[in-house]
Amino acid sequence: MDQKYIDLFDQFTHGNMGRRGFLERLTALAGSAAAATALLPLLENNYAVAETVAADDPRLTASDTEIGPGLKGHLATPKQPAGKLPAVIVIHENRGLNPHIKDVTRRLALEGFAAFGPDYLAPIGGTPEDSDKAREMIGTLKPEDVVAHSKAIVAALRKHEAANGKVGAIGFCWGGGQVNALAANDPALGAGVAYYGRQVDAAQVPNIKAALMLHYAEADERINAGIAAYEEALKANGTAYEIHMYKGAQHAFNNDSNAARYNKEAADLAWTRTVEFLKKHLIAAA
Repeated sequence: MDQKYIDLFDQFTHGNMGRRGFLERLTALAGSAAAATALLPLLENNYAVAETVAADDPRLTASDTEIGPGLKGHLATPKQPAGKLPAVIVIHENRGLNPHIKDVTRRLALEGFAAFGPDYLAPIGGTPEDSDKAREMIGTLKPEDVVAHSKAIVAALRKHEAANGKVGAIGFCWGGGQVNALAANDPALGAGVAYYGRQVDAAQVPNIKAALMLHYAEADERINAGIAAYEEALKANGTAYEIHMYKGAQHAFNNDSNAARYNKEAADLAWTRTVEFLKKHLIAAA
């Protein structure tokens, strides 16, 4: 797909552009309403294809639940674990806890983790089916409240009956930024994996104790603009980190419910690296 359409969609999903304005600009770029209509399903997430691990997969115990007061989300664990499990928070994009993120949570459970995908919109009514509404709701959250929510989840998972006391976090887009923010605010976090997430200010980096793995897409100028300063600060702080840049990949390349931006090669490689990294820091160190 032509980059101009993906860039426009990124402006829509991460800026202040309303749906009407987006559709008008998409029609102008595409040359006709019919062409824009054909492009739209490729640009938007299709949750009908989001489920790669069924919610009733016999290998897992998975359900929407609450792990503490107000800490609602999707919890998945292996049905017959060999022992206590490392816990991992799966932080959603700016569309809330949708079917794709629940599926990623179950994928992580199959790798041997107690995985919890929180709904950060739970305090204000929960994630709606309407993605546009979810983005609007995300925009009303205060950064300090989100960090407090994340820290409460870390504390709850450290004490969870299925967990070994070690907690990591993985996040995508908005969630990737929240992984960085959590790492800078909670020394109890054992490891963080941020997929194309906004970086924290260099002044916050000395607070980071967790090892970090940072995945970035080559065609993601908006997020990539902050990499250099972040890496310089991580180096100066002596933080354990890895940065991986995926050639030719788009922002949200891991999201296999999005035809325009999903990149299987990049997603598979990033996932392999992610699982190995989390096991290294949350199992070997347990």
